[in-house]
Amino acid sequence: METMTATIERVTAENTTATAGTTRVRAVRYILAATRLALGWIFLWAFIDKMFGLGMATESKNAWINGGSPTKGFLTFGVAGPFKDVYTGIAGAAWADWLFMAGLAGIGVALLLGIGIRVAAVAGGLLLVLMWTAVLPPENNPFMDDHLIYAAVLAVLALVNAGDTWGLGQVWAKLPIVRRAPWLR
Repeated sequence: METMTATIERVTAENTTATAGTTRVRAVRYILAATRLALGWIFLWAFIDKMFGLGMATESKNAWINGGSPTKGFLTFGVAGPFKDVYTGIAGAAWADWLFMAGLAGIGVALLLGIGIRVAAVAGGLLLVLMWTAVLPPENNPFMDDHLIYAAVLAVLALVNAGDTWGLGQVWAKLPIVRRAPWLR
């Protein structure tokens, strides 16, 4: 039979372990939510800068609203490697501009709001892998670069439903269409 002291020590140890586990899980959720928000801003900022030419990566005269092409500059002058001809062939094409800009905006908004994270992760991962193939081999490594890391992070965010923390993921998940098609989560 357990003594009162032994019982208190055991219960205290169990509660400490449970609290530490809960604290750790909460910390991981917050870190993943912050990572989701950061990646969402990266995508949305790229859209905003290319749309309005705010002078960060895109000059005002090259802004999409001023008649510039969001794909022409990089796909004409920035690509290298085995897929160079493919990318230079679509540089400045209206369909490529629209797909690229819609992708940047949609992925960014979805990540920032915490909705449609699975769709955003697939679309973002595809876009990032395509961007990685545009500069093969990467400048500082035989094959690995930030595009592949970002794609992996997007996959993790989708797998853990990172939109539920600091986002609208739980509300989104309750929508009838999302219940019928969970891949929209």
